[in-house]
Amino acid sequence: MATLHYLPPVKPSAIALGTVFSHAVSLAILAPVFGDTYHRAQAANSKEEFLKSKEAAGAAAAWGSSIVGSAIQSYGVGALLNATGTLSYKGAAYMGSLIFMASSAPSFISQIFTEKRPLDTVAVGALARVFETVGLSLVLTYWGVHSNPFD
Repeated sequence: MATLHYLPPVKPSAIALGTVFSHAVSLAILAPVFGDTYHRAQAANSKEEFLKSKEAAGAAAAWGSSIVGSAIQSYGVGALLNATGTLSYKGAAYMGSLIFMASSAPSFISQIFTEKRPLDTVAVGALARVFETVGLSLVLTYWGVHSNPFD
């Protein structure tokens, strides 16, 4: 039987907590999409009519991909914290900052200087990504990611 020894173990409860945290942050960004969809649902003549609409399918796809992405991100951050032996909040903040710098900073620099997007729009996205990276690493450090503390 094949085993997956190369994947670092992470407490399932830490993955669940991280998924809820990351998903909540993502929903804060997607709230305008879901709010607009909710208003269309109320304006529809019936529930069946709305459930068959493209808006419902789009909202379900956005919600599903967001929760799957949140779970994968939670496992990844937890595995990094576990593999590096990070136990302090300072170390977790550094780890989250490194993840942010590696994954998000280049796109924000591009949005500001190349695409010339408004700074307030870029700042909201950057703040959300900081919560998703630094905040997630701090929450997971608080909860604990080690599946067996004696390993």
